[in-house]
Amino acid sequence: MSETRLTAYGDFAANFIEERLEKLCDPSGGVQTGPFGSQLHQHDYVPIGTPIITVEHLGENRILHQGVPLVSDDDKERLSKYTLRKGDIVFSRVGSVDRRALVTEAEEGWLFSGRCLRVRPDPNKIDSVYLSYFFGLPSFKEHIRAIAVGATMPSLNTEILSNVVVLYPPDLNEQRAIARILSSLDDKIELNRRMNQTLEAMARAIFKSWFVDFDPVRAKADGREPEGMDADTAALFPDGFEDSDIGEIPKGWIVRSIGDVVNVLGGGTPSTIETSYWEGGIHSFCTPKDMSSLTSPILLNTERHLTDKGLVKVSSGQLPIGTVLMSSRAPIGYLAISEIPVSINQGIIAMVCDKDLPNLYVLNWAQTNMEGFIAVANGSTFLEISKWNFRPIKVLVPPTSILKEFMRAIDPVYLQITNNAKQSLTLEELRNAILPRLISGEIPVNGRDVVP
Repeated sequence: MSETRLTAYGDFAANFIEERLEKLCDPSGGVQTGPFGSQLHQHDYVPIGTPIITVEHLGENRILHQGVPLVSDDDKERLSKYTLRKGDIVFSRVGSVDRRALVTEAEEGWLFSGRCLRVRPDPNKIDSVYLSYFFGLPSFKEHIRAIAVGATMPSLNTEILSNVVVLYPPDLNEQRAIARILSSLDDKIELNRRMNQTLEAMARAIFKSWFVDFDPVRAKADGREPEGMDADTAALFPDGFEDSDIGEIPKGWIVRSIGDVVNVLGGGTPSTIETSYWEGGIHSFCTPKDMSSLTSPILLNTERHLTDKGLVKVSSGQLPIGTVLMSSRAPIGYLAISEIPVSINQGIIAMVCDKDLPNLYVLNWAQTNMEGFIAVANGSTFLEISKWNFRPIKVLVPPTSILKEFMRAIDPVYLQITNNAKQSLTLEELRNAILPRLISGEIPVNGRDVVP
């Protein structure tokens, strides 16, 4: 850009318009707080109904569909003021106030909770997709965190959000062109996420069939050939069952404690005051926060990195590639295989699979048995499962020949999942690099060819 001016968010093109958000919103919608707690309670949720999103469902500019609570038709009508439309943008009202997500056609007609704020842009004034990416500017996120109120728990209200300043090109087509470039990257990231969901489901189906439902064993016990399985693989399975500590299991298989068949380790955190543990660090340091942001169970990077000095302060040191990681507190249950050497904090249990069970078996076993893990957790402030409580948990250990065949079947699946995750990480880094330059007008965009 040839001419610029300094703004609250850095240098922007001089011809960009500067306006308060309130002036860019639909006059009938504007900036809206979700329903008060007295208007909707957790016991109002129903098995079938209309989804209502809360802060936990705000991903990186997209709404997450997993675990969304549902409300009845009566509550939907009663709370119609809080209905979402395509093009709305939902903010976190408390806590991570810089989180936002764009409402797409898939979420049309959903509701939003009292922990959120809804922004409804006027499409005649500003493109909602462009605006959602403007809200993704690092400088905007820093600004919104700075102006949030509350010392212990930052929060936004309609007045604060209505008064934030937005900068945008005067030409709507130019806004749409910028949005289209960034959306094309996010669309590919989303496609990879969906592909990985399908691949994970395939792997879980094989694990469940072989090691939970015991379909090949039951087929042979009934005198049938196992479905979808070649003769050599079928021959590896027994044709009957026997009793065990965990119930009926295939004949000849054994039950062991997980701590006996994998190396179970806990993490630790060096002093956060000592900056020499972190500044210029090169060793990945994983926390539950890193795992909560994953869309596939593959860890490729971490937010923080340790220096050599900091690394020696972590009890587990650097764990090898292929380690299975599980968040063990607040909340329990995030799972991933680390594709990088990694250290872990005290909120993670690591399973180094260098004994009897391979890591993909352990990952799927942990996914299948998570409810049982939570059942042995304890804690007054928040639930936590310690490595001492985790190690005695029983795990089924099939013969090595069957484990090898299982790995042969799903190794290619997880290789594709990993490749997709790596590609998405590269695309995210590209998007994050060009977003500030596009939104500020540093990279000029021709909007003449964009269809309104």
